[in-house]
Amino acid sequence: MHARKIIIALVCLTAYIAVAIATNTVFAKGYVYSADEGGNSVTVIDLATSGTRQTKISIAPHNAQISGDGKWLFAVGPAAGVDHAKGHAAAARGQLVILDSETLSCKNLRAIELGPHPAHVIVDRDGRYACVTDSAEHVVQVVDIAAGKVTARIAAGALPHGLRISPDGREIYTANVKDGTVSVIDVGQAKKTARIPVGKTPVQVGFTPDGTRVYVSLRDENSVAVIDTKTRAKVTTIKVGPQPIQLYATPDGKQVYVANQGSARRPGNTVSVIDTGSNSVTATIVVGRGAHGVVASDEGAYMFVSNIYDNGVSVIEVHARKVVRTIGVGKEPNGITYRPAQSRQ
Repeated sequence: MHARKIIIALVCLTAYIAVAIATNTVFAKGYVYSADEGGNSVTVIDLATSGTRQTKISIAPHNAQISGDGKWLFAVGPAAGVDHAKGHAAAARGQLVILDSETLSCKNLRAIELGPHPAHVIVDRDGRYACVTDSAEHVVQVVDIAAGKVTARIAAGALPHGLRISPDGREIYTANVKDGTVSVIDVGQAKKTARIPVGKTPVQVGFTPDGTRVYVSLRDENSVAVIDTKTRAKVTTIKVGPQPIQLYATPDGKQVYVANQGSARRPGNTVSVIDTGSNSVTATIVVGRGAHGVVASDEGAYMFVSNIYDNGVSVIEVHARKVVRTIGVGKEPNGITYRPAQSRQ
């Protein structure tokens, strides 16, 4: 009788584990943050429970980034209520908003004034400074986080948008939407050292983990350019889905996930998976409408995609290459960032 109870218990446990894996509740841990541009808010998702919390802020956040230690959430965007079609000419200044990553409490909120149309933000690994593109003034603004002010303005190309810092922390690559180039900024010198022609309407960049290549979304070409960082030259172009926006490499460097947003009239709802060995698309994954932001979990088992026309985040299981969960967030989520469960050192 005792042996039979043990067997029944083991069968039940096996069935539970199978269901848990299928519903993505065992191994997906940590937190995902979305910049809800249409709702003037940020949303945090607890992946262990699929629960969400939302906080209204003073801007229409276009992008968000977690700090290296996981303590702070950085969000950037124009002032709330500014018409994007007229935002570049508006007198209102945009802001870098800094929130406690756990509480998202307004009492812990800090806002630093920037240019009129900040687009994307990155933070150095030590949390000393943030770099923000300003699409209206064609610069990358360097913000001293402790001092709470802009300390440098580095000329980029025409309408700089997405940017990323190299894995070694020495260079920043910035996509310049209107002149078809990527700017290379030397972090130590705080100046632009190169501009690389890539193609039509580059929107965002993404480094491979070893820093040898940068992938660049070319929105109006429906393709992705590949840059060799040693030669600082484009080496190839890869066709993807309609109007790609953000892209992100898996931590092992073997794949790059590209969100194909499409247009408001014809929303895209796919993610193209690029094999970095062959530089070819090896899979296309259906997600929500208006796929925009992409980020990976720290161990690389999951990718997270914000869907601006469905007000949700798709959770993709990398090994299976399929969506295992969709979680509702705020209105028109754009930028997205991930914090491991064990962070906040």
